[in-house]
Amino acid sequence: MSRPHGTGDELERRRKRAVQAVAGGEARTTVAKVLGVHPTAAPARVRRPRTPGGLDAKPQPGPTPGPTDADPRRPGEPLATGAKAHGWHSDLRAAARVARPIERHFDRRYHPERVRKVLTRRLGWTSQKPRRKARGRDDKEAARWAGDESPRIARGAFRREAYLVVLDGSGFYLAPTARRTPAPRGKTPVIAARDRRGRPSAVSAITVGPVAGRPSLYFEVFDHTVRAAQAVAFLADLHRRLGRVTVVWDRGATPDKAGAVRAWPAERPGVVAEKFPGYAPDLNPDEGVWGWAKYGRPANPAADDTGELWDHVIEALVAAEHNPDLLRAFIRHTELPGVSLAAGWRTLPKLDAIGTAAGWPSAPVAGRPPSGPPAGRETRRDRRP
Repeated sequence: MSRPHGTGDELERRRKRAVQAVAGGEARTTVAKVLGVHPTAAPARVRRPRTPGGLDAKPQPGPTPGPTDADPRRPGEPLATGAKAHGWHSDLRAAARVARPIERHFDRRYHPERVRKVLTRRLGWTSQKPRRKARGRDDKEAARWAGDESPRIARGAFRREAYLVVLDGSGFYLAPTARRTPAPRGKTPVIAARDRRGRPSAVSAITVGPVAGRPSLYFEVFDHTVRAAQAVAFLADLHRRLGRVTVVWDRGATPDKAGAVRAWPAERPGVVAEKFPGYAPDLNPDEGVWGWAKYGRPANPAADDTGELWDHVIEALVAAEHNPDLLRAFIRHTELPGVSLAAGWRTLPKLDAIGTAAGWPSAPVAGRPPSGPPAGRETRRDRRP
């Protein structure tokens, strides 16, 4: 039988009235009705007056309070070390994972939804998308390249009065890139996919001029995977438009694997080819163009066919092309001293000292437009399938 209804004081008064009724000669069944218990439980209630305070209301302690900010063992301390420190193979801090170290350190079990509230409201954490990192990446080599090779490449391009060109390519699929979308509860949206094998691919390059340091974007879109001959034609068009160039591409990408692309710079004295370190896409500013084109402007385009997806890709790349500040943000995100300095940024650590040693001017020269075509003019973007 469940607990009788009423507060502790009300139940105390009820018990005392029942004891008085028994002392006055009332039957046990009547007393049981007054107490709101089964008749077999009435004798135990009647014997309580024999114990001092047996009829008094018992205070309810309530649940054990959880850890607070004043607690010497703050909730964030066991979580700041990351998920790997607690035996997991990755640093994904899922709510069910976070609940275990909290229970182990504070002897307090939380529901996963409660864990999310603790992390966001009390600790100020935010929901973030983890960045992927290749297992074959050498962090020391990437740091060495960013600190030594990047300023050397930018310094050499400036002395040759050449455009600094960072090259990369990517593909676009019909499947929406957004993994979640608002919808009524219990009514999951269904997206019909077509032309699953047909996808446009693109090659692009962010260029930094040797005089004004204005970044520009050049790109070309294809209805198939970019091949070596198309990469050579794209580089040749850039060379024709810009003149002397220093091209930097990813190690292991299409330009690095194809023999025709590797041989093309050696046949032209005005072209210098360099490579980013292996498995380090975060050092390539052109990766920011693809990340923004896929997950930024058209975050959830849900194209119906390849032609509509083509329009989305062109629209996103043209928008990035006409936004120099966005291109500068992509360059700044890499934190490469030489490239960031060439693009006119002076907010990164030690840039002024590097710029003085490299011979860069203290600021972009005003009133001197870069040579070559107008900034932001793309090459052959109208090739539709």
